[in-house]
Amino acid sequence: MTYTEMLNYIHSLGKFSLPAGLNRIAEVCKKLNNPQNSFKSIHIAGTNGKGSTAVLTANALKNEGLKVGLFISPFIIDFRERIEINGEYISQNDIVKYGEIVKNTGVALNEFEFICAVSFLYFKDEKIDVAVYETGLGGKIDATNIIDNVDVSVITKIGLDHTALLGETVEQIAAEKSGIIKKNEPVITVCNQDERALSVIRKHTDNLIVPETPEIQKSDITGSIFTYKQKKYELSLLGVHQCYNAVTVIEILNNSSFDVSMESIKKSFAKTSFPARLETVSKNPLTVIDGAHNPDGAKVLAKFLEDFGEKVTVICAMMRDKNWQEYVEIISRYSKTFIATEIDMNRCLSANELGNFAEKYAEKVLIEKDLFAAIKTANNLKSPIFIVGSLYLGANARKYYKK
Repeated sequence: MTYTEMLNYIHSLGKFSLPAGLNRIAEVCKKLNNPQNSFKSIHIAGTNGKGSTAVLTANALKNEGLKVGLFISPFIIDFRERIEINGEYISQNDIVKYGEIVKNTGVALNEFEFICAVSFLYFKDEKIDVAVYETGLGGKIDATNIIDNVDVSVITKIGLDHTALLGETVEQIAAEKSGIIKKNEPVITVCNQDERALSVIRKHTDNLIVPETPEIQKSDITGSIFTYKQKKYELSLLGVHQCYNAVTVIEILNNSSFDVSMESIKKSFAKTSFPARLETVSKNPLTVIDGAHNPDGAKVLAKFLEDFGEKVTVICAMMRDKNWQEYVEIISRYSKTFIATEIDMNRCLSANELGNFAEKYAEKVLIEKDLFAAIKTANNLKSPIFIVGSLYLGANARKYYKK
């Protein structure tokens, strides 16, 4: 198979084509001699903040000289973003090599299970020291939960998302996410965790660490400075919420079996970037992409826009199966102009429907179905631009700006 043929095969498996459960991933791992347990893992579940927490953690471990695998989802531009070692994506040849091994087991898998199995084999053969695994959806029956050699478990901020699959209450979702907790490993959560979620997490572990709330000295479009336990940190990722993620990372590393220096942690915080998470892609006019797509993500973005201090041009597209009404209600209030757009996907809400709804809350609404036309229109408005609402939108916008 060529790389393109393998990608087409993987995508053909479908995301929700098979019933949820660990039976299939357990079967394929058994046939492959359980490669997922040949290295230690830091396992991260949650609704928001998983990706940022994973990347900050992996970079700090890498700075300490360790060989670190990172598994995240979804990808933004390149499928290979999902599996990397010390910042280097898995090669196309290795996607094909390990993909064929997994395919030849004959076990029917969905797309996420398949790429998980590929990562297990790749990390084992590369003899990594530790892997940082971000769950795909939920926790208890997420394919990543087949890993047993867990060094630290992490539950980031819990909110309402994927309610049809995970439960309709914060408590139900927290219980599903807490399913990653194994035995007596340290469990770290965020300092601003929902109290309802926190009560559920506590029922799953006697070894829960809740970080103290950091003291924020500065948080603006250039980054943040905060103090945690009398030590000062500079953070390149934007937003107060990333300071909360950062202190989670400090506690992850302090409670891991790896001796990670303060210097390595500070270097990670100062240098880490993460695509489409309050990512500045242009300075003239100022243009920021944010792929948060649920009400909790909207509240985080709203806090950033409130601190930003001026109304902006918002370019927005939303998936129909998300709680888009609440998202738009929150965000459109911070827009001088709200430009509704869309993506060529069946799940995507039409620009017309999105724009018509936004008119209830925004000062001015424009409808532009083509993203690139929407960007050109926004550039002429001479206001800062925030492209928000969907990671798929963020991925398409990044392609435009990277050119």
